[in-house]
Amino acid sequence: MDQGTRSKILDMLKRDGPSDAARMAAELDISAMAVRQHLYGLSDEGLVDASAQPSGVGRPTKIWHLTPAADTFFPQGYAELTAGLMDAMREVFGEEGLSRIVAARTSEQIETYRKRLAPMRDTAERINALAAQRNEEGYMAEVRKQDGGYLLIENHCPICAAARSCTGLCASELELFQAALGDGVRVERIEHILAGARRCAYRIT
Repeated sequence: MDQGTRSKILDMLKRDGPSDAARMAAELDISAMAVRQHLYGLSDEGLVDASAQPSGVGRPTKIWHLTPAADTFFPQGYAELTAGLMDAMREVFGEEGLSRIVAARTSEQIETYRKRLAPMRDTAERINALAAQRNEEGYMAEVRKQDGGYLLIENHCPICAAARSCTGLCASELELFQAALGDGVRVERIEHILAGARRCAYRIT
């Protein structure tokens, strides 16, 4: 199997969510049959699965999506180690101590993000710079313009295991984004991976 195309298919399904072979073929500029061959190979490895969607006439369309096993192909931020360290810190320092550690980490991140966004005066530039920072950290972030504001989407969470162990990490992200973007901007989380969503998404107005 062509590893390059295989990786692009996995990235596409991670970034855009469930899709059919024809749509993926159009983006990859290859035939739908070639995409299906890759998908069947990925399915045999347990990395993707398909469900049938009625198409009005003819046979139902196969809609492909990633399985949990595919997460190993995306940055995980040393998931098991991080989650274990969170549990150990909770045991040693208690919930209050762990919260103080998370707060200290958030303060450091705020300083880093503010320095990166400082040269930008335009809100759109600042949001795109924020997405670029998150991309470098493995979040597969993108920005979409929306009525009255913007949508910051994170298609992957490299610290998901740690966030499940310490929900304060997720709470601190709202504080981080708000502080980095500054006054006059409102940040609201509208999709959350830990709540069962495919991605995390933030409405910025």
